[in-house]
Amino acid sequence: MRRLIVLLIAALAPLAIAGNQKYEPLAASVQSQMQSSISDRATPFLAFESSEEARAWLDAMSKKLERRMPDTREREEFLVTAHYEAKRAGLDPQLVLGLIQVESAFRKYAVSSAGARGFMQVMPFWVKQIGTPGQNLFHLRVNLRYGCTILRHYLDIERGDYYRALGRYNGSLGKAEYPNMVVRAWNSNWKFPQPSAANAAQDKRPRS
Repeated sequence: MRRLIVLLIAALAPLAIAGNQKYEPLAASVQSQMQSSISDRATPFLAFESSEEARAWLDAMSKKLERRMPDTREREEFLVTAHYEAKRAGLDPQLVLGLIQVESAFRKYAVSSAGARGFMQVMPFWVKQIGTPGQNLFHLRVNLRYGCTILRHYLDIERGDYYRALGRYNGSLGKAEYPNMVVRAWNSNWKFPQPSAANAAQDKRPRS
């Protein structure tokens, strides 16, 4: 019995930090903009200057993720979708990977105690606010689309302050633990060499 309890605690540990976005009424213009963002159905792709750069990123991230997602096809589909949705929302794809690591430990069907769902732990109320009835938050692209759109919304509210935006995303605004964990994962686990010195100079990610 004691062994079973230990195993259960170990299984749940990666999800312990997952929180929940707080419901807040949206201004009509913001709601309309987010609804438009959610509805686009273009095919995901890797947005790089060349196919060589795209392949290099995919290979590097795939190697980092292999232990958590052993199936190559599933892993590459996830990474292409994550990169596309992050770029589409004006986010660093490595930030999104760091957030997913902390929120769900890359578990597609993760559910928090508050009911947040999927890779990016999206709360179901968002479907009513900015989506359409019947959207499945466990679907890969739906979940990443919502998560990236919501994080972009919080970054806009906080005028680019990553720590406050991440706090809002997790429902822990004003507490340092969650933002620090995401930024640490972003900086430590998901680094990718910039293709040029000019791009490297533009890397303004916060440091934990």
